[in-house]
Amino acid sequence: MAVPSYTVVEGGSIITPKGFRASGLHCGLKKTDRNDIGAIVCEVPASAAAVYTTNLFQAAPLQTTRDSLANGVLRAVIVNSGNANACTGTQGDADASEMRDLAAKSFGVNPEDVAVASTGVIGENLKMDCVRSGIARLADVLAGDADAGEQFSQAILTTDLVKKELCVSLPIDGQTVTIAGAAKGSGMIHPNMATMLAFMTTDAKIGSEALHKLLRRTTENTFNMITVDGDTSTNDMLVVMASGLSGQKQELDEAHPDWAAFAEAFVRVCEHLAKAIARDGEGATKLVEVTVSGAESEESARAVAKTVIGSSLVKTAVYGADANWGRIIAAVGRAGVPVHPHTVDIKLGDIVVLTSSQPVAFDEELALEYLKGDTVTISVELNMGEAQATAWGCDLTYDYVRINAAYRT
Repeated sequence: MAVPSYTVVEGGSIITPKGFRASGLHCGLKKTDRNDIGAIVCEVPASAAAVYTTNLFQAAPLQTTRDSLANGVLRAVIVNSGNANACTGTQGDADASEMRDLAAKSFGVNPEDVAVASTGVIGENLKMDCVRSGIARLADVLAGDADAGEQFSQAILTTDLVKKELCVSLPIDGQTVTIAGAAKGSGMIHPNMATMLAFMTTDAKIGSEALHKLLRRTTENTFNMITVDGDTSTNDMLVVMASGLSGQKQELDEAHPDWAAFAEAFVRVCEHLAKAIARDGEGATKLVEVTVSGAESEESARAVAKTVIGSSLVKTAVYGADANWGRIIAAVGRAGVPVHPHTVDIKLGDIVVLTSSQPVAFDEELALEYLKGDTVTISVELNMGEAQATAWGCDLTYDYVRINAAYRT
């Protein structure tokens, strides 16, 4: 395996890249005293790009952010948890716009340079008195230290048990370039911009067009390849900002000699966040990774991997440590892409359970012990071509039902 060109920055956060500050605090949107509003602010106009949920019912903040990103530049992101501001009609639109205007005034930037994001309960109006107070207080605690990054990461969580973040660095043009990310997501997660909020920052010098192209391509193979429960939310959003303050001489694009290294590091951050979301699925006890190889096309490989990882029967079998490969082959067969019924091989970890679509004798006790682990890998070889894809998810447990049966209470 090739040595990566990037290095993980221990203790790094969303504001480790040069030019960024952040803050987070509790303003009263959540019933607990956990942080529920946060901000990231860049000291210069940052090249920016975003991708959004594919759900047709899109929350008000998404349109507000689209409007802000029309010129490919951002200075700030304001985000709240505890309330999605989704399916809230014209009042929701007005509240999202007010959040943008309040943040712009508080942080001393133009309204059109502010993105807005929300996550939480759908169908309830925002408590704007809490939001107004929170945004005003955020400006007073904006900072560029590790604690500020921690406070922001905590502010975006809902049912998450842990924060999700990663920071890496690499040399470009003789300068150190840093890429960081922070995300939330635990339930209502399904491929094609799962239910999540994710934010990325970098001090790389890169234009918004190149950044957007890289973001979309990377999202297809990372965030769009995770699932927890098969539901896609109304609020999913991934925003990336590039300050350009690394000191590199040449702007990054696909012609730059270090482009491949930068793209590799960018993918690493996105994949880490995506896997962290899958591992922290509501009630989950295991991360499940499905790799499909030997497909006719990458599109086919992705379709099969998503179908297997999203199967409730596969997920419950993994939870019960049951080596029921029949559920896996059934999912492969209903993925909606060409699959030869006599050439499929399946492995659970290193344990071969199916060869040429026929059962193979295997050690059931060994399989049981493997499936009891906290990470389960399922390999599906189609033997039809050269393409492959990987998807990530988690097991389906009793706790998932308990958590979602009482989400609003």
